[in-house]
Amino acid sequence: MTDSSVLRVAMAQINLTVGDIAGNCERILAACNEARDRLHARLVVFPELTVTGYPPEDLLLRPTFIRQAEEALTRLAAQITGIQAVIGHPLRADGRLYNAASVVGDGRLLASYRKQLLPNYGVFDEKRYFVAGHEPCVLELGGVRIGLTVCEDVWEPGPVGQAVAAGAELVVNLNASPYHRGKENERLQVLRARLAELAHGVPIIYVNLVGGQDELVFDGGSMVVDARGELTHRGEFCAEALYPVDFERGADGRLAPRPGVLLAPPPDEAAVYRAIILGTRDYVNKNGFPGVVLGLSGGIDSALTLAVAVDALGAERVMAVAMPSRYTTEMSSTDAERQARALGVEYRVLPIEKPFQAFLDTLEPLFAGRPMDVTEENIQARCRGVLLMAISNKTGRMVLTTSNKSETAVGYATLYGDMAGGFAPIKDVPKTLVYRLAAYRNGLGEVIPQRVFERPPSAELRPDQTDQDSLPPYDVLDAILEQYVERDRSVDEIVAMGYERGTVERVARLVIVNEYKRRQAAPGVRITPRAFGRDRRYPITSGFRR
Repeated sequence: MTDSSVLRVAMAQINLTVGDIAGNCERILAACNEARDRLHARLVVFPELTVTGYPPEDLLLRPTFIRQAEEALTRLAAQITGIQAVIGHPLRADGRLYNAASVVGDGRLLASYRKQLLPNYGVFDEKRYFVAGHEPCVLELGGVRIGLTVCEDVWEPGPVGQAVAAGAELVVNLNASPYHRGKENERLQVLRARLAELAHGVPIIYVNLVGGQDELVFDGGSMVVDARGELTHRGEFCAEALYPVDFERGADGRLAPRPGVLLAPPPDEAAVYRAIILGTRDYVNKNGFPGVVLGLSGGIDSALTLAVAVDALGAERVMAVAMPSRYTTEMSSTDAERQARALGVEYRVLPIEKPFQAFLDTLEPLFAGRPMDVTEENIQARCRGVLLMAISNKTGRMVLTTSNKSETAVGYATLYGDMAGGFAPIKDVPKTLVYRLAAYRNGLGEVIPQRVFERPPSAELRPDQTDQDSLPPYDVLDAILEQYVERDRSVDEIVAMGYERGTVERVARLVIVNEYKRRQAAPGVRITPRAFGRDRRYPITSGFRR
């Protein structure tokens, strides 16, 4: 048991499912009971929009959905006993909808706070659904005055200072902060910036959601900073957890957290790999698929995707299919089989020569007299897509596509061919990072033959083909794409950075003209601040070319 002079708060870093109100409430109640019985906490703090999951998007426009969330919160208030909980939920009042945090327990709703700063950039569309609140909310628990805030309220000045001015000596912040590379340090710097604005700082509890939701991954990493901005607690990344935090008064009467669990963030490649695993696992499981199937070419992209699938789901739920053509090298076939055997998955070989030739024979009257070109290359990719989708239909397994961000950006993929599928784990991973992630995974246990790293990448759709026949070297391509796609730099600005104008102009043109392909691509895990899909929304039909 904790000392009566100590306030113990539990941070509930849990994985929720958007729209599964009943299931989410079961997880909320279980966490409350564990926080009370095992941790002996007096208060448990949950992530943003706990009841509905985040982001619920246009479910918030359905009156039935809002009513179910309201009824669920009422039931939770009655079911949570012996502890109080800060729960995120949509709040309907005066004909308006708010993103709220309420304190409930022992049959009562003790306080409600309405989120003041509504993000409407990047992946966020909160102004589409919610109205902003304007008032602070401070309640007292165990002699401690606690101010409530929600996510964006700590990212900009205003609400934290308002809560402290209203008497808060501890601020709790409910979050659904999605992952991208380097995000964990950004969050810490934001908390420190808010405290630096105050005449007298207060501790802040930052509880973050964990789990995958479509393209988004919420990576947890919940934390506590003291009044000076020093980090005293930081939780696990990409894993559920329940952490106790003890607060006590010092000789000066001010509240301070006792030191607790303080986990270092994983290195970059490890963090990205964990995020991709979590996003893939949750997409497959939350959508009810029994397993996955993917095409295994012997190259680096499908090798990394296979490793991700196995680490996310287990080998017994993964099928790898090699689909060699007349242009597939013996090396590729050998390496594909070695990868499948190393990871212990079901492995099948389905040659595509017969269906490919059947298509050529059928089209011969139309194509007579015309030279072979990319058309025949795409037919091979589409033969493979048909086979994988047939396996998916027959077995219920979802097809994982294997394209990376570099290919997706410039359209180096075949619509209805290698783009066919339900989920793209490495969709937001540039090719150069693909190699680093594959090397990281091999460091945990070698599953990708070394020569896969060393050989020139190739689609093997014509004799002696390599990717660099059609594209700049990947280190150059990825650097240009980072500036053009993620930083919105112009061609002239990128050229001024030292890149050859013709190359930059060609890359920019390829990005623009392939928007129609990306609009039809499978969703995939977001790991950068500017992923194709939720982040970057460009018109397909556009006269803008520079």
